[in-house]
Amino acid sequence: MFVVALIMGAVLLRGFAAEQLIEENEPAMRSAGQLAEALNATLRSSDNPRQTLNAFGESLGTGGAIQFRSAETSAPAVSRAAAGSRRAPEWFVNLLALPELGAAFPVLIDGSRVGEIVFAPDMSADIFEKWIGFLAILVAAVALALLTGVIAYLTAGAALRPLFELGQGLTRLRQGSYRDFITPAGPPEIRRSAEEANQLAQTLERLSRDNRSLLRKIVSLQDDERRDLARELHDELGPLLFGIRANAVTLLDAGPLDKAQLDGSVAGVLQSVEALQHANRRILDRLRPLYIDELGLTKSIDTLLRNARSQAPQLRQTADIDPRLGDVDGLLSHTVYRVIQEGVTNVLRHANASAMKITATMQSDQLFVEVADNGAGIRPDNVFGRGLTGMHERVRALGGTFELLRENGLTCIRCRLPVATLP
Repeated sequence: MFVVALIMGAVLLRGFAAEQLIEENEPAMRSAGQLAEALNATLRSSDNPRQTLNAFGESLGTGGAIQFRSAETSAPAVSRAAAGSRRAPEWFVNLLALPELGAAFPVLIDGSRVGEIVFAPDMSADIFEKWIGFLAILVAAVALALLTGVIAYLTAGAALRPLFELGQGLTRLRQGSYRDFITPAGPPEIRRSAEEANQLAQTLERLSRDNRSLLRKIVSLQDDERRDLARELHDELGPLLFGIRANAVTLLDAGPLDKAQLDGSVAGVLQSVEALQHANRRILDRLRPLYIDELGLTKSIDTLLRNARSQAPQLRQTADIDPRLGDVDGLLSHTVYRVIQEGVTNVLRHANASAMKITATMQSDQLFVEVADNGAGIRPDNVFGRGLTGMHERVRALGGTFELLRENGLTCIRCRLPVATLP
């Protein structure tokens, strides 16, 4: 901007200075011509024109812009800019491209040229005036440029410092440090960005704590599942295997047996084998219900409820299972099955209930699951056990909600799971 201002100033000076000087000196030039005409008229009517001319030359003097010059003088009539050149740089005088404003008007006696009235204006003052004006423009431009630079520096510094701090804060977030908050400062946009970054840091810190807690719970649940599995293998499969071995040893070590004794030993072995198969199926079902992929979720839930009726025939069951659940697969179907399985298991083991209702329905873009019973309920200081904790974490992993509550005399396990698309 500074350079452009200087160039424009130089162009304007070069374009308009000469025209301005011509207009300013045009009246004086006309006066010089009129003076020459009046002098020639006076000389024609004078008895002694030479004496009249000398007297006129002495009265006119030599210091003004209009002078008399005799015919013997050969210098041309030019404008006088020497004084102005001494007070203004030569390059500036050349930049102005001054025109030749001098003019000469002949003086005649008896038809002979004896001299001339010369108009030679002194433009030194005009040149110096324009030089001072150019300096004023230059100083104003420099001062404005410096002022603009200082303002820009202060403004940019005030904006860049908070921006730099915001960048450092985001770098800390990327590196996993969520406790050092960013001080909101600077323009409103940067302050809002800093506040939102601080909120993001709080959210990430909370999620980090939740993830650490979840990892601890997962490890604890895995250890508990291994311990429970080991106990079931020892308590259930161990005696059955021992019974089979004992009956087999009895058959091998005994002498000749009658048919009744042989049938009793063989029946004992078959009962142990059948009980072993049931226990094995139950343990495998706890580990992973493989038949969900084969039968579908709806039939798997029906099978689970039928087994529950066989274990507790006195418990009245009411089921409301949406047929569309058969189209649900993947992790969502396993989660729904596990929630119902754990809820039914809790009712059979701990509730001492006489009625149980199982609901699994599609509602808009959500899947609703509830297991309710009229049993003893939950203690005020109830803490989620391993089964409830496992269900809770499964539901949270899918973005759903999980609740254990007591209402209207019923103990309810209730959860909602998002469904991407409904059939």
